[in-house]
Amino acid sequence: MRNIIKLTRPYQWVKNAFIFMPLFFGGAFTDSQALIRAVIAFFAFSFVASSIYCYNDIIDVEDDRRHSTKCKRPIASGAISIAMGYVIMAVMVGLSALMVSLLGNECWKLAGVVGFYFVLEIAYCRVLKRYAIVDVCVLAFGFVLRILAGSAATGIIASQWLVLMTFLLTLLLAFAKRRDDVLKMETTGEAPRHNTHRYNMSFINQSITVTASVTLVCYIMYTMSPEVTSRTNFSYVYLTTIFVILGLLRYMQRTLVDQKTGDPSKLLYEDRFLQIVIAMWLLVYVLIIYIL
Repeated sequence: MRNIIKLTRPYQWVKNAFIFMPLFFGGAFTDSQALIRAVIAFFAFSFVASSIYCYNDIIDVEDDRRHSTKCKRPIASGAISIAMGYVIMAVMVGLSALMVSLLGNECWKLAGVVGFYFVLEIAYCRVLKRYAIVDVCVLAFGFVLRILAGSAATGIIASQWLVLMTFLLTLLLAFAKRRDDVLKMETTGEAPRHNTHRYNMSFINQSITVTASVTLVCYIMYTMSPEVTSRTNFSYVYLTTIFVILGLLRYMQRTLVDQKTGDPSKLLYEDRFLQIVIAMWLLVYVLIIYIL
């Protein structure tokens, strides 16, 4: 069981919290029916994402066996056979389909988003991840699909600003992760990925800086947009920019100074400063949207 958990990586499910964003920012988090539908979408996406982790480890098994840390993955180490990996993948896809079916007659929208994500990620594992820039854009678009899944499940239309910020923020995280690959390549002389040689430290650092800057500007415009101020009936939403600046600076510090951004999910679990900033940001939004 431990190896199955390692293969399906449930700790990565935290990424699927983006599914709740249309519900939260739409002011409907207290709507029990909408919340249940979002939870269903969360698990549907989580299971299909786990199936992709299985598939990725299967097709990358030879490369993983030559990697210093990835060689410990269940399939690469031989703890789980390739055939069993496909079985687990199929089970994950089946569980995802089961969760989608719980929405009844209105499941087709969520099914379309989840299905498109599955096809896109298969294409990513097979081909797209070999192309620099395309790979990080696909990863970022995967988070946009999470937003759209939340909208499809609840019927709440996500703000265009929310979608754009999600893409930009996750693009930043993807570039930071690629920076870790470049560091490993410069240290060991071996490229962790097929396209790592198409990145270098100068390009990565400039990409991170530009993406972080555009993300911040986009967030400020979102907080000052008429749709936000009219929906929240609060003119000072822009003050939450303080938390966004703190979060971005902390992440860039961990990236450029500490050089520890190999796995953004693990960093989120470990970094208390980021946890506090995100918690305070969420608390302020709860006050603005649901209490004030």
